[in-house]
Amino acid sequence: MLTHTTTRVLDPGDLGAALAILESEPVENAFVTSRVQVAGLDPWRLGGEMWGWYAEGRLRSLCYSGANLVPICATPDAVRAFADRARRTGRRCSSIVGPAEPTAQLWRLLEPNWGPARDVRAHQPLMVTEQLPADVEPDPRVRRIRKNELDVIMPACVAMFTEEVGVSPLAGDGGLLYQARVAEIVGAGRCFARIDDGRVVFKAEIGAATDQACQIQGVWVDPEYRGRGLSETGMAAVLRHALADVAPVVSLYVNDYNTAARAAYRRVGFREVGAFMSVLF
Repeated sequence: MLTHTTTRVLDPGDLGAALAILESEPVENAFVTSRVQVAGLDPWRLGGEMWGWYAEGRLRSLCYSGANLVPICATPDAVRAFADRARRTGRRCSSIVGPAEPTAQLWRLLEPNWGPARDVRAHQPLMVTEQLPADVEPDPRVRRIRKNELDVIMPACVAMFTEEVGVSPLAGDGGLLYQARVAEIVGAGRCFARIDDGRVVFKAEIGAATDQACQIQGVWVDPEYRGRGLSETGMAAVLRHALADVAPVVSLYVNDYNTAARAAYRRVGFREVGAFMSVLF
């Protein structure tokens, strides 16, 4: 047993202890929890390492180190330890993302070595709901995307990603990894859209999903159709599927400057319960 303060890469034998920490904050940790529940802690299957911070022989905090660097239930001492490990290994991630306070601390410690970032989104409200809105009718034309419709939904996914992140997901490897991720979500039945005359006018996905909570992502309305209320009725339709088929709590996080989206989410019943932060490279 570890009897001092330290960090190490967790292995499959640590799965139970890691899940206990992850499941202590089911909404904040939904993204990483969903991956660990499926893949365990083997780095090849997980797509990255899980770092553990121990104090007095007990696992107290985690940090996922893969395509994203994600502090999990991280105390200030744990964040400092994770920053030290991250500096030693060098930057391998395309973003740092997580609850705002520990993520901000982590970035302050890493910025002298890893900066500058391409973009820092310091306050992204985390919103949740457990019920359908009483006064917004779900759009009956929003439905699950079928596996044979990948070519129909992909342009909308690329447009959403480019608008949200600021770079195209087709850069670098030609979009192979991104297309595989979209195909995975479609194959799982968690991609929803309204298609009018062969054109996607609204789309959203249920990304991370556990028995306790799920997270909506990739919400997008065709620019020519904005201002018509499609985001509210479309989100109500996705919520109906999420609450019925996936989890009792539905969450999302949104950029604080996107006032239109925040207002739309509030109209369908989401409330702010915290904040995330993202550092994009």
